[in-house]
Amino acid sequence: MSKPILDIDDPRLVKALAHPLRVRILSLLERRSATPKEMAQELGVPLENLAYHVRTLRGFGFIKLERKRMVRGAVEHRYKLAARPQISARAWEQLPEAVREALDQASLEQIWDLVSRAAAEKKLARPESHLTREFARLDAQGFAEASELVTRAVEELGEIEKRAAKRLRAHDAVEVPTLLIAMLFDAPSAVAPVDAHSAPPALRTDAQ
Repeated sequence: MSKPILDIDDPRLVKALAHPLRVRILSLLERRSATPKEMAQELGVPLENLAYHVRTLRGFGFIKLERKRMVRGAVEHRYKLAARPQISARAWEQLPEAVREALDQASLEQIWDLVSRAAAEKKLARPESHLTREFARLDAQGFAEASELVTRAVEELGEIEKRAAKRLRAHDAVEVPTLLIAMLFDAPSAVAPVDAHSAPPALRTDAQ
């Protein structure tokens, strides 16, 4: 059994995540633990197919067994996320283009599904919610600095979650399941404004 992976610096491990179903499994296990049967039902795939990908993810250390128990004469295995892995820039750069495209496609499909469902369920109504689009003119160094900024924000969310967990354990707070989606990329030429003053406004900023 591999130890939990936090930072993925090996392109071979990144390739292990290139299958769309594996991305969906990890997303599901971010929210809660689940058995292969529960995951197969929620994701709408055959149990045999899902079990194979669960074994692969466990073998690489992305997920781990939370517990097992006897249920009607059979052993039930319940899995949870071992860690939230981050792909390093070096590993990403070394991947074949086809693998990068597969990972991007799987992530975008997952993001679109989550945001669409959240909007349909009116989960964007909280006044502190963000739905922001920001255009910036940067050079290569500026883009690298922006990438570091996004990384720090994601890491800080982890620290905020730890502090919230203490309050939740003390039963003096109400849990708010929260999703942060961070995206930073080269803007398509068709949407790049002519000058800085014509940049598209933020769709949603923090509360006034």
